[in-house]
Amino acid sequence: MFSQTLHDMAASIDSLLEEIAGVEDPVEELQSLKTALLAIPVSALKDSVRGQRLDVIFSLLNSSDRAQVELCVDILERILMAMSPVHVVQNYRAELQRGLTHPNDTVKILALAQIGRVVEDPDAVTEILNNHDVLRAAIRCIGEEKMAVAKQAIQSLSKFSHSKPGLDKLFQTDLLQVMKDVMATSDIIRYRIYELVVEISSVSPISLGYCANSGLISQLLSELTGDDVLVRVTAVEMVTTLAHSQHGRQYLAQQGIMDKISNMIRGAETDPFSSLYLPGLVKFFGNLAIMDSPQQVCETYPAFQNKVFEMALDPDPVMIGVALDTLGLLGSNVEGKQVLQKTGEKFKAVLSKMSQLASSGPTELRVRSLDAISQLLSLQPEQQTEDLLALTESWFHLLSSQPMDMIRNISTQPFPELHCGALRIFTAIATQPWGQKLMINTPGFMEFILDRSTGQTKEAKDAKFELIGALAGSSTAAEILGSQHYIRVKTYLREGPYYVSAVAAVSTEGAD
Repeated sequence: MFSQTLHDMAASIDSLLEEIAGVEDPVEELQSLKTALLAIPVSALKDSVRGQRLDVIFSLLNSSDRAQVELCVDILERILMAMSPVHVVQNYRAELQRGLTHPNDTVKILALAQIGRVVEDPDAVTEILNNHDVLRAAIRCIGEEKMAVAKQAIQSLSKFSHSKPGLDKLFQTDLLQVMKDVMATSDIIRYRIYELVVEISSVSPISLGYCANSGLISQLLSELTGDDVLVRVTAVEMVTTLAHSQHGRQYLAQQGIMDKISNMIRGAETDPFSSLYLPGLVKFFGNLAIMDSPQQVCETYPAFQNKVFEMALDPDPVMIGVALDTLGLLGSNVEGKQVLQKTGEKFKAVLSKMSQLASSGPTELRVRSLDAISQLLSLQPEQQTEDLLALTESWFHLLSSQPMDMIRNISTQPFPELHCGALRIFTAIATQPWGQKLMINTPGFMEFILDRSTGQTKEAKDAKFELIGALAGSSTAAEILGSQHYIRVKTYLREGPYYVSAVAAVSTEGAD
């Protein structure tokens, strides 16, 4: 029965295509075809569209009627997805090539997306590697005014990184010169080519080798210290992306880039424009610390750690925000916690600033402070040594003379993001014995967290449920909270985050 309907649908697609060929103004017919195509799963389309009159649809792209062109694009997108990349490249190479220079952006994006599919397919890629004109046109699309076209071009061309023949083609033929010519268009477009290069470099040490040999990476690295401060900002972002892969970090270290960035942080004192690029430099080291070793990064590049503390106490909200995020990142890791603890008074000053911001800063900084504090205080059960528990407990008490009340006050505010941020701090300490003792010894606290009438948004209910889950899952909770509270916590957990009280439940009983 089902195959019969599909068969009928395929037949109707066939007749629709035929109809379109004979109509003067085919918009209505195109709309019906699009509807029919969307009704069939792509997997079932495979059999029904082989070798059909797609030429008609391709030819209808040559029109100044925008609605017609966009309907054709939707139709082609659907049908081409159902075909194998090999079939597409063997039968529609010329059409794809024309699509790359079509005046309508959606046509360019369609052609680029299909080229991406072809490049990714080991059986199809050879068909396109011999086609210089297609590749040249695809690279030129990176220079298009429309960002969406450039993005699709970068995405499709970055797939060349998966095969040696693809890398050879891109970096060892005159296509490299095409890239360099496109780069010369403007600062913005030069950065799009860097984005492509960084994307390709990140895939493997081999693809990084090709990019490095092309000279494009050293050109990017030289922009870190260029004259134009906005260019520098973007260069730092690119280099940070390059540092996400281990082979990328090794390469940057060999090129002396970590030292270069550390020196830029030092030199920022005397640069009136440093506020533009400092956040990026600090994020670079923050990411580096988390991926490698916080201790090693902070010891090797003390300028980074000093700058983060300085930024946390800076009056500029942009600086504070980056410092908060970076401290949260460092503190989410046990080694990072120990590094921060070692700085003694410096970190204490920063912690009290964080607490002050959490209580009375601008809303966005309050949320970021609460997040950073919850990362600093969290400890997985397997990390809960005596020393580390003592450390998180001492930090909690540095927040205020009455930290439980302070955070509970924040959590009763009408802003859901503040309410949830405060609950996350309670969740962080809920797995630690000292946190559980504070909860049971703070009058009214257990009632407060077990009360389902507070925090009515979905986010708030989820955050509360996470806190309850952290308590229920801790091996010390039953003993510390006492059986009465512990049973209520387990019941809450069993009922789920969105449970409605018994009175409401009774009226709906038997309804299902």
